[in-house]
Amino acid sequence: MAEVGLHLADEDAVALLAAELAPQVRGGGVIYLRGDLGAGKTTFARALIAALGVQGRIKSPTYSLIESYRVGGLAIHHLDLYRIADPGELEWLGLDELQDEASLILIEWPERGGDALPAADLALNLAHADVGRTLFARAASARGGAWLAGTSVLHSGA
Repeated sequence: MAEVGLHLADEDAVALLAAELAPQVRGGGVIYLRGDLGAGKTTFARALIAALGVQGRIKSPTYSLIESYRVGGLAIHHLDLYRIADPGELEWLGLDELQDEASLILIEWPERGGDALPAADLALNLAHADVGRTLFARAASARGGAWLAGTSVLHSGA
């Protein structure tokens, strides 16, 4: 599937990307967020959740594992699996119940979830750069490909 690389100079660039992607993901799907500690996974997730219309505080799920929000008919589930030692620990989260057409699932540290996770539509890999961050976005499904194609900032080199 398609892959796009982009330099994100600062948090404003992360927020711009999230704002551009938000209209594409309103129908639901799954986004994997990969990268080292401090690479910007949570920053991106919070910016996307805010761009989708969530008002107020958007908490990090670092300790709770999952934070859920609802905007209109869209349920948003933000997972942070950093503290998961074994994919079997995810059984009690009821991930299969989260997956419906009106759910957007954002998963940080998906490699820790193994086969217990739903398949990604889009995988975002963030990395530290000399200034800012580097992002590689890879479509993992036809839906993810449509999201990439519809997100102009990913094609502008911004």
